Amino acid sequence: MCQAYRDKYGCDFISAMPTNMCGTNDDYDPQGSHVLPAFIRRFHEAKIARMVSVTCWGTGTPLREFLHSEDLGRACVFLMENYSEGQFINVGSGKEISIKELAELVWRIVGFHGKIFWDPSKPDGTPRKLMDSSRLFSLGWRPQVDLEEGIRQAYTDSLAKLDKQ
Repeated sequence: MCQAYRDKYGCDFISAMPTNMCGTNDDYDPQGSHVLPAFIRRFHEAKIARMVSVTCWGTGTPLREFLHSEDLGRACVFLMENYSEGQFINVGSGKEISIKELAELVWRIVGFHGKIFWDPSKPDGTPRKLMDSSRLFSLGWRPQVDLEEGIRQAYTDSLAKLDKQ
């Protein structure tokens, strides 16, 4: 749509395509949340209930990329000031992590001390989701919030929401 408006009306519209996001104000719904808020919720609830283990879906081998929501905001401002092409541009961190490593990172941040088991009878999803953000990086933009800090912020933010439910 941005390209169509550029072509038809000469508008300087751009389209930025973000990767998987993390940060505050995420959706922790047990039925519809994405992997990161689902892990936060699952490990937090297991910690509170003093469970001895948590079972996660799949094998843990798929790879995912995450970007903090504040970095997406900074990237959008950066692009508005420094990018004016018709082609969409990817906005990602350029770093990937396995679902298993992600679960272990959330496990540690939440402070759940039980075991993590994997159920390979459940689906893994797409094997790899890493965007090519090299065009954005070549313009001089880089993310500022690393994944561990982003998860810490998300977990802190989630506590008020999860403890009310």
